[in-house]
Amino acid sequence: MLSYNMGRITSYAIGGLIAGLLEHVLSIPLGEGHGHRVLQILSALVMLGAGLHIGGWFPRFAYIEKGGALFWKRIEPYGRRLIPVETLPQAFFFGMVWGWLPCGLVYTALALAATTGDVVRSTFTMLSFGIGTLPAVVGVGIMTSLLVRLSRMQKFRQIAGITLIVLAVLAAFPGLNPLVLHHLEY
Repeated sequence: MLSYNMGRITSYAIGGLIAGLLEHVLSIPLGEGHGHRVLQILSALVMLGAGLHIGGWFPRFAYIEKGGALFWKRIEPYGRRLIPVETLPQAFFFGMVWGWLPCGLVYTALALAATTGDVVRSTFTMLSFGIGTLPAVVGVGIMTSLLVRLSRMQKFRQIAGITLIVLAVLAAFPGLNPLVLHHLEY
């Protein structure tokens, strides 16, 4: 289980690295500040769409996951070849493949990672996201019935959706975020 999860988290960190590199690529034609700003706005839109979708107000957001399904169709056969998982390296690589499973929550975290403005920070953002998912992934067997009940509760989905919408606003307008250290000029 640990080796599988380390592989999954590694794939998230690689995704964060790619998101950070995307910011640098956008900075070439648009300039340093403008490329970062474009990514902040695109990321905020992804988070906004995810929040609206989870809250039940924008069901069409699920089409974004379908875009990831095209990539998934290409790599999923590699994961299938690793079954049955019998060794630790096999479990690690199996986890790396399954880390790319289309998931709106992962896409939202990637969108947030893309706004960090730095390859190292975006990589660590996704690494932290992956580590943060460990309790849920490990405890899913124990918590499945509770998680299923919560996901069916409209109020819970709306609260989760509103939380993502607030995060989207903070990503789009970092000056509003009380947790961001703002440089004071004297």
